[in-house]
Amino acid sequence: MNTTKTDIYQLSLDLAQGGSINLADLRNNPVLIVNTATRCGLAPQFEGLEELHQEFFARGLRVIGLPSNQFADQEPETDETVTQVCKLNHGVTFPLTKKVLVNGPQTHPLLVTLKEAAPGFLGARDLKWNFTKFLIWPGAHKIKRYAPTTKPQAIRKDIRRALEASS
Repeated sequence: MNTTKTDIYQLSLDLAQGGSINLADLRNNPVLIVNTATRCGLAPQFEGLEELHQEFFARGLRVIGLPSNQFADQEPETDETVTQVCKLNHGVTFPLTKKVLVNGPQTHPLLVTLKEAAPGFLGARDLKWNFTKFLIWPGAHKIKRYAPTTKPQAIRKDIRRALEASS
């Protein structure tokens, strides 16, 4: 777990279905950010992410999916269809953003900040695959990164800790 001094709360996320999420509005909430892809072998994690969303939303957790097509073209859906496909195939009701780049010079600024605050294995900054997860504690005092293969259920304990920090 690392701390960050970069203010993610100056950023916003454009939603796939229109509108946006101003991260300043989530300053007092734990937020789980996940880069997603509907055709990835890890796509069954959508169900686990939705379970977390349903279980902890009323207590303040916000789950946000950031679709990306940077890994083996595994997100062929358009911004207009990705939400519908995720709802139909996986029951997803948490918000999904427009497609973003997760690596390279055009990486979304939120992911630049998260990767800097919580580098991966051996300090690696780039995301290695779809379904990398970042749990942001309220106020972004802590940010924890989880590998793509980490199942959503495995981070419940950390979510509970982050929720306690928001009380």
